[in-house]
Amino acid sequence: MTDAHILVVGGAGYIGSHMVKFLGRQGCQVTTLDNLSGGFRDAVLHGAFVQGDLADRAQLDRLFASQRFDAVMHFASFIQVGESVQQPAKYYQNNVVNTLNLLDAMRVAGVGRFIFSSTAAIFGEPQSARIDEAHPKAPINPYGRTKLMVEQVLEDYDRAYGLKSVCLRYFNAAGADPEGELGERHEPETHLIPLVLQAASGRRPHISVFGRDYETPDGTCIRDYVHINDLCQAHWLALRSLMAGGQSQAYNLGNGSGFSVQEVIDAARRVTGRDIPVQYAERRAGDPARLVADSTRAQTALGWQPAFAALDTLVEHAWRWELRRTASVS
Repeated sequence: MTDAHILVVGGAGYIGSHMVKFLGRQGCQVTTLDNLSGGFRDAVLHGAFVQGDLADRAQLDRLFASQRFDAVMHFASFIQVGESVQQPAKYYQNNVVNTLNLLDAMRVAGVGRFIFSSTAAIFGEPQSARIDEAHPKAPINPYGRTKLMVEQVLEDYDRAYGLKSVCLRYFNAAGADPEGELGERHEPETHLIPLVLQAASGRRPHISVFGRDYETPDGTCIRDYVHINDLCQAHWLALRSLMAGGQSQAYNLGNGSGFSVQEVIDAARRVTGRDIPVQYAERRAGDPARLVADSTRAQTALGWQPAFAALDTLVEHAWRWELRRTASVS
């Protein structure tokens, strides 16, 4: 495993860059492919970097012909739900068509292991308190539908071509590299924890809370946050499974006990020691009261166990990154 050569597609983005660093620490040879539309070249801290786009099939064929990869990890999807509703063509082209380009280039090159960055959005409205892999899959936006389509493609590619894959369905990726080298740099930022911390650092005037009359203990929405390094660990365990001859699988990844929006704000106030201005607004359409994962399958089959489950730890690591970013732009 330590001498495996892994192609990380989208390795300059938030999750991908943490994965590249993690793989480097394990001794793997890593090549990152990224078009830098949402990622950053300086976030790739290990291995080789190739600037390129999944839409360019000829470039993919040249890359796979130039070296031998043992597996591919795919993080290069568009992820904004609202944008997917407004621009569905953009999402179907990149998230589905471009992924097919990648899979077909892999087939031609004889690369038969694939780890896919999927999402809880494939499930749609929750029908149970904790969502396991058997939960009905009924996505309610183009983003979720594109991810589910790829999961279905992967099932067909396994049956027809023997391509083995693991789909990892994140609930809410959160936190930052504990050593402070990497973190979230989405433009625009849409994730709660970095938005709250931008309000704490002064880069944002306030944090908006949409709805405080949900059927939850404090009236705000509850979400399941999983630390970015714990996600990397899950990818590593999935890779080990495939490299050992394991079969295709899908796993839900979360802490299994969600935190409310108000709890996140309170934790940020504790960690930063700063006031965080809050503005309350009406509920947003389509926001369920609670989204929490049941990750029993990943824990049982892969031996995965979140190491950074405490909310204050998630926030503390993200705060170190926010302070670094604030210092760099001041």
